[in-house]
Amino acid sequence: MQPIAIQIGSFAIRWYGIMAAIGFLLGTVLMQINRKYAKLSSDQATSLMLLGLFGGILGARIFYVIQFAEQFRGRWFDVIRVDQGGLVFYGGFFLALGAIILYCRRQKLEIVRVLDITTPSLAIGHAVGRVGCFLNGCCFGSPTACWTGIAYPADSIPGMRYGDVPLHPVQLYEAAVNILIGLLMMILIRKTKTGIPMACYIALYGVIRFADEFFRGDHQQFWNGLTPAQTIGIGMIPAGIILIVIFARKPADDDRA
Repeated sequence: MQPIAIQIGSFAIRWYGIMAAIGFLLGTVLMQINRKYAKLSSDQATSLMLLGLFGGILGARIFYVIQFAEQFRGRWFDVIRVDQGGLVFYGGFFLALGAIILYCRRQKLEIVRVLDITTPSLAIGHAVGRVGCFLNGCCFGSPTACWTGIAYPADSIPGMRYGDVPLHPVQLYEAAVNILIGLLMMILIRKTKTGIPMACYIALYGVIRFADEFFRGDHQQFWNGLTPAQTIGIGMIPAGIILIVIFARKPADDDRA
């Protein structure tokens, strides 16, 4: 855990913000590499990434503030301090999705193809962001005796909750899996029918997040013993599988780049 990258007097640049910026840049590069598969111009690809960025941050922060409102009582200015961490992926995912769909309609772009080529950028950007979470000490894991366990500083939030007990580095687990998903999406975009990459991403991330939550130590149960993320993940898994079947049964693309 090393939240501060550069400290000059009272001014600090945090690793969380740096990793978020790196994730965005990598996502933009991947979007430019894959844009031909959705017949996008370079400007359109960049615009989509910017929409995804701002919509994602806004949605992710709104969900976090709602879920952990008690942290902000008496400190409401901290609501806008996203550089210190505190984002819920699902919130960002759904708001960014809505923004991208609206843009595609206005630009008369094929929505499904655009969502297909967005999946590698989303996965890799998310992976880098999770490394930022690890450095920041947020989204931490539950106690473990496994060799991968990490003990946090005593003055950190996980340290105050669990002391010097090693915790699962769930942020790094999820980062590694997201890298694999991103690589798989790069292959599927080139080898499968339109819609399959998007559908596979939905199903895979639902599975990964459902499993990952069992190792988290920062969430409370929400419904029937499940966390909010697991509850959403349960819905994503069958939705993704149904979409895979639907798109797999459609005729192959004749004009795929």
